[in-house]
Amino acid sequence: MLALAGLKRLGMGDVIGSSEVVSWEDMLPAVAQGAIGIQCRRDDDRALKYLAALNHVDTKTAVDCERAFLSTLDGNCRTPIAGQAKIIDGKLHFRGLISKPDGTDIIRVARVGDVSSPVELGIAAGNEVRSIAGERFREYQEAVQYVQDAQAAAKAASTA
Repeated sequence: MLALAGLKRLGMGDVIGSSEVVSWEDMLPAVAQGAIGIQCRRDDDRALKYLAALNHVDTKTAVDCERAFLSTLDGNCRTPIAGQAKIIDGKLHFRGLISKPDGTDIIRVARVGDVSSPVELGIAAGNEVRSIAGERFREYQEAVQYVQDAQAAAKAASTA
């Protein structure tokens, strides 16, 4: 998979023409995928002024929602969690999911809310996933650990 913006920037229109663009309806990315974050010291007013000029408010709103979703699910690198928010007609639309590593037992959620409350929308979506999963929620993280342990054992056995 290649980023459409990158192909355009490189002048590779011929590749784009014979390709398929994956849409929002087709696949959800990892949370905050494609967003650029820059950290700065809290007391560096000069740098903060420059960074404020770079901020894209709609993107920050979407990323704040997505990260709140991830945080509510105690998301980490071991759990397949996807989520994407975007502003459509003045409303914040969010879609998210969690699944087991093999793609079974997927829980999907979708919410629409006010753009002024992105964190609350992300938290509500995460809590909805937890509610749907109920007692099974821990199984998602354990399933990932099981797969990683099996892969490590297979690699160790092949090198022994």
